[in-house]
Amino acid sequence: MGFWGRLFGSSHAVNAMVDGVTNGLDALVYTDEEKSLDAAKERSEARGMLVSWMAATQGQNLARRFIALVIAGIWVFQYLTVTLLSIISIWVGDPEGFERSAKVIGENAEQMNAAMMLVLGFYFAAPHMGLIAKSALERFAHKSRD
Repeated sequence: MGFWGRLFGSSHAVNAMVDGVTNGLDALVYTDEEKSLDAAKERSEARGMLVSWMAATQGQNLARRFIALVIAGIWVFQYLTVTLLSIISIWVGDPEGFERSAKVIGENAEQMNAAMMLVLGFYFAAPHMGLIAKSALERFAHKSRD
C-alpha cells in the first residue's frame, strides 16, 4: 500500500476520491452537448407521455369530438350571424340595431378564437400542443384583463 493508500485507508478510497472530484468538476460545466442530449431526452419523454395519455384516454374520443364540434359549430354560427346581420344592415331603413347586434356577436366570436385554436391544435397539431395551449391561455388571460 502506498502513501495515499495508508493516508486514506486503501487505494480504492483514493480512486473513489479522485472520481468524486472529477465528477464534481465535470458537473460544474454544462456543455452544449449535454444541453442538447438533455433537450432531446425531454422531448422524447414528452412525446412518450402524450402517446400514453392518448392511449389511456381513448375511451373519451367520442366526447372530445362532440365538444370540438359544439365549439366549432358555435364559432362558425357566430361568424355567419355577424356576416348576415352586417349584410342586412346595409339594406334596411334603420340599420343601428343590426349593426349593434353584429358588433356584440362579433366580439363574442373573437373571444372564442383561442378556444377554436385549442380545438384545431388538438386535432391537427397534437405534438405541438404544449406551445399552442400556452399561447391560447395567454390570450384568454389577456382578454379577461381587458
